Amino acid sequence: MRRLPHVTWLRSFEAAARHSSFAAAADELNLTPAAVSQQIKLLEETLEMKLFKRLPKGVELTDIGQAYAQPVRASFLNLQTATDGLFKPKSKTTLHVRASISFAVLVLAPRLHEFRSRYPEIGIVLSTTVWSDRMTDATIDVDIRYGNGDWPEKDIWPLGEGQATLVCNPTDAAHFQNDPVALKDADIVPIIGSENDWPRMFQALALESPVPSPWMPVDSSLLALESIASGRGVAIVNKKFSEKFIRCGSVIEPFKQTIKTQNNFYVVAHPDLKKRQQTTLFHQWLLSATA
Repeated sequence: MRRLPHVTWLRSFEAAARHSSFAAAADELNLTPAAVSQQIKLLEETLEMKLFKRLPKGVELTDIGQAYAQPVRASFLNLQTATDGLFKPKSKTTLHVRASISFAVLVLAPRLHEFRSRYPEIGIVLSTTVWSDRMTDATIDVDIRYGNGDWPEKDIWPLGEGQATLVCNPTDAAHFQNDPVALKDADIVPIIGSENDWPRMFQALALESPVPSPWMPVDSSLLALESIASGRGVAIVNKKFSEKFIRCGSVIEPFKQTIKTQNNFYVVAHPDLKKRQQTTLFHQWLLSATA
């Protein structure tokens, strides 16, 4: 089996073949044109075959040079891919973030690219849950929870007070016609855990009629919004969640009345001192991104 030519000769050959120029190859490789020309001459002598036609301006691959350039280039690309995949610098820290499914899908996921761009050294693994009130998973570094903040963990940071509005499908807007009385016959979609928002909304709208029986209770704001956007139902949803649906026109606010949410979102950090700086940076960024 014939011995492979020196790798530096092959590198000069590949660059010169790609640029059709010894000078351009030299610039790329931080060599002189004379050095590139010498390396390719040694390669041609070793292979006992001309790889380039020397022209008045530049060079041109011979037929055998063209045939050789393709596998040489592919070999360098494969080597680069393997080197990057196995030895590229890893993120210094990975934060495992868990959030309610509505918060994760509607608030966090669309914004996470901003955090990764600002802090490329911090990797993120995102998971979801419907309801969380404790660190049941030892791998979770940051838990974004909905509640009153009365949990046993030490590091609990609020994400601000929430505001909720009533939303419905655009086709139902004519039914309401800015008249809250029509709500007494509405197909309400209460979100489990926030059922008390309905009597509070009725009071804010000065409605004395009782809240109608639920049409279809759901366990997340995401499910409520998707149900309404598909054509039926009325729900009271945190404005952080409904803004995207309102912006694209799949739901509307028939009344501009808002109520404060009885509970709010908090960032709960695992007491791992090695990741304290990263969890603090994540909290500060999230507070700004969701303001």
